[in-house]
Amino acid sequence: MSKTKAASSDSQSSSEKDFFERVHDVVRKVPYGRVTSYGAIAEHLGAKRSARLVGYAMNASHSLGDVPAWRVVNRNGLLTGKKSFATPDLMQELLESEGVKVEGDEIVEFGTLFWHPDEITKSA
Repeated sequence: MSKTKAASSDSQSSSEKDFFERVHDVVRKVPYGRVTSYGAIAEHLGAKRSARLVGYAMNASHSLGDVPAWRVVNRNGLLTGKKSFATPDLMQELLESEGVKVEGDEIVEFGTLFWHPDEITKSA
């Protein structure tokens, strides 16, 4: 499986494409004004030690338009993926447009705003 950040869809293996699609499906379900983490998504997908691969999937999602990648942060609520956006402040701006307060690249009240993907199955 390719683990390069800039992996194009042509260089991705079939299993990596499938994993990325599964990640994107989960991220599409993160509620407006809430955030989740790379690790929570990986755990939900049964790949607990694959948080970094979730990050690669987020990098690959920017061209899709319907995947709210700005709602995915690290386990401490830090905007570690912000460099993957078109401008350095875009991730924060998108979060703040949803009412999520960010200070020093960190989600304020992260514990309150955190959404675990397992809530998908609980509400279904």
